[in-house]
Amino acid sequence: MLKKEISNALVLQLNKEFQSSYIYLGMSAYASKIGLNGSASWFLIQYQEEVAHAMKLFKYLEDQDVAVTLPEIKKANVEFKSILDTFKKALSHEESMTNNLNELSDLAMKSKDHATYNMLQWYVTEQVEEEATLNTIIDKIKLVGDDGYGLYAIDQELGSRTFVDPTAQA
Repeated sequence: MLKKEISNALVLQLNKEFQSSYIYLGMSAYASKIGLNGSASWFLIQYQEEVAHAMKLFKYLEDQDVAVTLPEIKKANVEFKSILDTFKKALSHEESMTNNLNELSDLAMKSKDHATYNMLQWYVTEQVEEEATLNTIIDKIKLVGDDGYGLYAIDQELGSRTFVDPTAQA
């Protein structure tokens, strides 16, 4: 049985995971609107990954017999200055998620909740990968600047991404 403080924090994180999916769906809508279909596809796959992250946490809460509540998800932004701005906002969002997960890990450690701490390490590791990927994309976009062909090439590369359920390997 989870301590109330831990279960409340995990339910809040569940909401943040679903909010993340919604944020990426909004980014996909923006990229599609400006004709960057590869980027739109990349963000749509990120949306799917975030839903998978949420469902992994949802299952953990169910397995721990926590009465899950589903707070409201906030409206997602669908307007950005540029595709670079969109990816920078995605990175900033992931950095805040990393901070949230680190705080949750600290709470689990402080509470001597080893099962929750162990489960959260999967998310912490996933965050390292997510931030590294976004940094690489941002670096590439910065490298080509406003060059249409360069952006086109990056967009094509981003469009080749396929969805692989990250939780299936865990």
